[in-house]
Amino acid sequence: MKTNAKTGKGERACRADSAEDVLRTFTQARSVLISGHEHTDGDSLGSMIALAHLLDRRGVKAVAAGDRNALGSPGFLRGAERLVPPETAARGRCDLLVTLDCGALDRLPVPLQKLARTRPVVNIDHHVTNTRFGTLNWVDAKASSTGELVWRLARKAKWPLDDIAAEALWVSIITDTGRFAYDSTKPATLRCAADLLRHGVRTAFINDKIYASFSATNVELKRRAYKTLTILHGGEIAAVWLTKKDFGETRGTKADAEDVIDIPRNLAGNRVALFFYESGDGASETRVSIRTREPLDATALAKRFGGGGHARAAGCTVNAPLAQSRKIVLKAVKEWLGGDSAGTPA
Repeated sequence: MKTNAKTGKGERACRADSAEDVLRTFTQARSVLISGHEHTDGDSLGSMIALAHLLDRRGVKAVAAGDRNALGSPGFLRGAERLVPPETAARGRCDLLVTLDCGALDRLPVPLQKLARTRPVVNIDHHVTNTRFGTLNWVDAKASSTGELVWRLARKAKWPLDDIAAEALWVSIITDTGRFAYDSTKPATLRCAADLLRHGVRTAFINDKIYASFSATNVELKRRAYKTLTILHGGEIAAVWLTKKDFGETRGTKADAEDVIDIPRNLAGNRVALFFYESGDGASETRVSIRTREPLDATALAKRFGGGGHARAAGCTVNAPLAQSRKIVLKAVKEWLGGDSAGTPA
C-alpha cells in the first residue's frame, strides 16, 4: 500500500475499510506502534493495552504510547506499566502506526502527529465525526466503543483472549457505555461483554477502581468545579470550569477530572452540559467537553468549533482564553436552544 508522505493517507483511504483489511495489514507488519487520542480515557487506554497485548502474543512487536502519569482511574489496568511516552515512541522504529479511538489527526499526541504523516496509518474508531485520516480507516459509528471493535478483530482473527486483554476491553466498553446505560449499548455490545466475562474479568474489582475509589486530587478538582457551576436558560444549560491554576495547585491532569462533566449533566432538566478547562502551555486555548440529551446532537455544537465526537458526548477546542471561550460557546448554545433545534447551532 502506497502512502502519501504529506497526508499520511494511502491509495485506498477514499473507501471504507473492514476488519479483514486491518488484519491483512497486521500480517505484513513487523513492528507496530499503537496510540490513542491525547488525554487518554478508558476506551482509548483499554483498546491500546488489549491490542498491544494480543499482537505481542501473536509474535508481532507492538508498542503502545501513552503518558503513564495521566491515565486517571483506568490506570490500574495490567499492561499500563508498559506504555511508552509518546515523545519516546516517536523516535523509535515502526513500520505501521495504529490509532485507536482517535477522531482526527490533530487528536493524536503531538509527537506522533508528524510520524503519522510518514507511516502507513490504520485508523480504528467509532466516532461518527472521524475524519478518515488514515491509510486504512475502519470506522463503525454503530459500535459502542473502540474496545468492541478490537474484540471483533480478535474474534475474526481467532486470537485467543486472556484475562489481561479481556479486562482492558471490559474497561473500554463500560466507560464508553456508562456501564451499559447509554443508548450506544446494543445487543452486539452485550454479546461482546458476555464473551469477555468468560475470561475472568473481575467486575466488582474494576467497578470499585473506576467508580467507587476517588483520589484526593479528583475530589478537590470536583470541589473547585462545583464552585463555578453556572445554570442558565431555566436549567437547560449548565456549565463548570477549571483553570490551569486549579490543575497546577492540585497537581492534577485532565484524567483526574474525567467525571467533572457529570456535575452539570446530572442537574435535573439539563439539556446541554459543558465543562471548560484550560490546557496547553499558554492561556489562549480552552478545551470544552459537551454532553446533551435527546434530541440535541452534541456533535452539532462541537463541529462548529472544529471538534467532534458522539451524539450525546462530544468535545472541541476554542482558540481563546477561558473567560472568552465561555462567552462564545454559551452564546452559541443559547441561540441553539432558542431555535429548539437538534441541528447546527446558529
